[in-house]
Formats: sequence, structure tokens, C-alpha cells
Amino acid sequence: MTGTLPAQSIAVPLHVTDTFDATGTQVSETKATGTVKFRSENTVNPVNIPAGIEDGTRIRLAGEGEAGLRGGPPGDLYIFLEVASHEFFQRDGADLYCRVPISMASAALGGEFEVPAIDGSKVKVKVPSGTQTGRRFRLAGKGMPVLRAKQTGDMYVQVAVETPQNLTKRQRELLAEFEKLSSEVTQPESAGFFSRVKEFLDGLGSRGSQSG
Repeated sequence: MTGTLPAQSIAVPLHVTDTFDATGTQVSETKATGTVKFRSENTVNPVNIPAGIEDGTRIRLAGEGEAGLRGGPPGDLYIFLEVASHEFFQRDGADLYCRVPISMASAALGGEFEVPAIDGSKVKVKVPSGTQTGRRFRLAGKGMPVLRAKQTGDMYVQVAVETPQNLTKRQRELLAEFEKLSSEVTQPESAGFFSRVKEFLDGLGSRGSQSG
């Protein structure tokens, strides 16, 4: 009776930036840009990694597994790719997401900032005046390539307005003056919220007096 042994499998760690562009350059497993190398019977074999692969992608190498039983053909080798988390980007399919803190002044007055893209370039993001925390900006075509396709995902930048800390005496005075000059026009969301709270409490007081 002849046959093959069960297929072998190995796991290869990759980073998000490594999966962006399949360069075809032979590198070590620790880098894994474009190709990985595995050792089989004292030889090093390059394995092409296609651009846009995702965590858990499996690559099959026919005939690179264990030798077959009793002279049978060798089995296959399966490589499972593990994409590590990125220090700046979060990935969802072909789309990338990042969170960028901006100053309170930039959010109020407007401005712009630069963010790095996965392809190594820098992209300017314009912030309109009155921007609130959580606002998201879409950068078309700045995401990951779609595996074995010509499409590219998008990049989404979400801003977080940072509250000033460790203020100097003068800064505190200026903010206090700004607070005195503020109104429902400059802070409509908070003004509307506290207005609704007052109406709610007034309603509770009215029902309480009627029941008494």
C-alpha cells in the first residue's frame, strides 16, 4: 500500500505594511516583504506573498510536504499567514482606519494636518472650523489593495479633539473669558442638552406637585 503522509503546515508572521506591496524580493521570515523563505531538505525556497493578503490566508505548495509512504509522492506544504497589528492603522478588509488627536483651537478655527499612508506617502487632511470629536474623513484609494484585484480600499481618519491640560495662568484666564463670551450660537450642542435637562427636571417637578 502506498500513500502520502499528512500535509505539513507552518505559520509565518507578517505586518500590515509588509502585505501592502508584493515586491518579490527574497527576505527572511522576520521581515516577510513580498516573499518568505522556508527551509526544506537543506534548501531555502522563496514563496511569493501576493499584495493584499489578510490574516489567516493559506498558501499551498504542492509536493513540498513530507515524503510519501513506501515511495509514494510527497504531500503538500500549507503556509498560514498571520498579520500582526499595526501601531497606527487598524484594518477592516481593504479599508484602513486611524485616529488622530487635534487641538481644540484647530477644531474650532479649522486647519490641516498630515497623516502617513500605507504606501509611504503623506496625505493632507483639511479640518473645517467647528469640527467635533469623532468626525471621520475618507481618503479614497489610500487603503489596502484587494487580493488578486485592481481595486484599492480607502483610508478613514477619525479626529479626537484634545482638551488642554497643564494650563498656565494666562491660558486659564483666556479660556475663562472665552467661556463668559460663549452662547448657544458658539456651543449649540451643550446648550441644547442642558435645555432639555431643564425641561425634563421641570416636568418631574410639575408631576410631583400635582400628585401632592
